[in-house]
Amino acid sequence: MDPSRAASFPFIPTESPPVVIDRTEGVWLIRDDGTRILDAGGGAIVSNIGHGRPEVVEAAARALGTIDYVLPVWTTENRVALVEELTEHWLPARFTRASFFCGGSESVDAAVRVARTHHLAAGRPERWKVIGRDVSYHGSTLSGLSVGNHDRRRAGFDPMLTDHPKSDWLDPESLAKVIEREDANTIAAFIGEPINGASAGAMVPPDGYWPAVEEVCRANDILLIVDEVMTGFGRTGLNWGHEHFGITPDIIVAGKGLSGGYTPMGGVYSTDAVVDPIAAAGMGMMYFTFSGADLGCAVSVEVLRIMREEGLVERSAVMGARLRQRLDEQLGGHPNVSDIRGLGLMQGLELVRDRETGEDFPRSVDFAAKAAAEAIKQGVWLYPCGSGPVSDALLIGPPFTITDEHNDLIVDGAKPTIDAAAASASV
Repeated sequence: MDPSRAASFPFIPTESPPVVIDRTEGVWLIRDDGTRILDAGGGAIVSNIGHGRPEVVEAAARALGTIDYVLPVWTTENRVALVEELTEHWLPARFTRASFFCGGSESVDAAVRVARTHHLAAGRPERWKVIGRDVSYHGSTLSGLSVGNHDRRRAGFDPMLTDHPKSDWLDPESLAKVIEREDANTIAAFIGEPINGASAGAMVPPDGYWPAVEEVCRANDILLIVDEVMTGFGRTGLNWGHEHFGITPDIIVAGKGLSGGYTPMGGVYSTDAVVDPIAAAGMGMMYFTFSGADLGCAVSVEVLRIMREEGLVERSAVMGARLRQRLDEQLGGHPNVSDIRGLGLMQGLELVRDRETGEDFPRSVDFAAKAAAEAIKQGVWLYPCGSGPVSDALLIGPPFTITDEHNDLIVDGAKPTIDAAAASASV
């Protein structure tokens, strides 16, 4: 593609034209000049079954050949089939309700509205606050930014955001203190990612964190929302990230892996206990125009079928463990890597200027983004992230179809990537 045409795409002009992808295939992103980039970030931790699966293309063609647009509140065969696939094979016991959206941000917004509506319907109108965590990310809508706390992505929007309370992201005892300070009778829900993704580079919480959070929520009649947009649908080696911690949420938010990136999809999943009061009160929830598109539902059914029949959740656990071993071997003592963490095929590298002192690179360097740019030169895509105390990190979340050879390419590309970024940041 001519660079001038590529440069016309970004809404905010950039100094250099964006990367141009001509096609996708397996675990590869193929540029318009024919060079190949290993999709070690799964895009934005999205791709799970790999790119270019003909079965998904055929399912999409069948759907589009039958139905194009249908109001989100109406029913189609594909919409019902997706609910059935989820309730029969994916959702935890007691989860019978599902509503679909165009992605994670929309889904978080909907989950917050569900929690508020639940309490309104139950005669508790004073309960409206949603406690988030001081290091978190729940999407880019104003409601998602309000309940989350990704400092880079909230920057400049603070006057427009609702001041929802925050607890310490790694200290469950702080939640009880926040509830006492705010008054439990004003709180509708608590929201958190089972494993922090874009805010903290696959940070796994300490032992006992999530059970303690669940206990205090139950004691105060506060709904527990788990944001599984990144961690859901097998990314961490189990169907759901929260399953690693033995908790039972009231509402699950999940997107990304639902459709494997083949179409924009997200969802909110809940129990009858949450939804029944809303129905009994004759209340509803407003949809988005393209919520639960028939095409997206058809594609998602096929993606989830492939995941089940090919045992890709189990493969995520196995290949994730192998990837982690290679990362530990090659980068465990790297001077710019302070921590390697994660579960399954959601692994993170926390990056610092000095491993020994823990000193970060200045925010102005934007070191994670610099490292990601260097990784592309090595033929690997890694997802840059970081917020608050985790200033810079790289997320590794490739398709579950990767092989040991692909793992080697990821790890072998990571060291020169970080070295080159550190060298350029020191100039």
